[in-house]
Amino acid sequence: MDSFEKQLHTFYDKAITLGTEYGGQLILAIVVLVVGLWVIGKVSNAVRHHAVKGLPDETLAQFLTNIFEIILKVLLVFSVASMVGIETTSFVAILGAAGLAVGFALQGSLSNFAGGVMILIFRPFKVADYVGAQDVEGVILYHSTLISDHSARV
Repeated sequence: MDSFEKQLHTFYDKAITLGTEYGGQLILAIVVLVVGLWVIGKVSNAVRHHAVKGLPDETLAQFLTNIFEIILKVLLVFSVASMVGIETTSFVAILGAAGLAVGFALQGSLSNFAGGVMILIFRPFKVADYVGAQDVEGVILYHSTLISDHSARV
């Protein structure tokens, strides 16, 4: 039992040492994370509000605002990780390699995604336009949902 108490006392001493050494950094990092997420939410809402007014289509405004918000959150997480003492260069390398692997794995799907983004940006058609594609014609109902002449959803 004496050995257990000695190990417990050693553990307690190490916990106190680590707490005093890294506790302030950890608390500061948590505060920065919470405040950063709050600020990102406020900035994102302001950007969304102004983007809806300034851009011709609400879908494009929503898409660009979401991309903006995701980028800010990733930068915040990297900043908080570096504040705690985690080396972020390895994370960036892993993220790049993972992005490359996912890009190769989803090559066909990503080309469809890129086509969708181009449609959002260049807006060749909008809601309530009458369009035709591959022997199907109809009115754009919502985003890219098409109501054909025979009242079928495509």
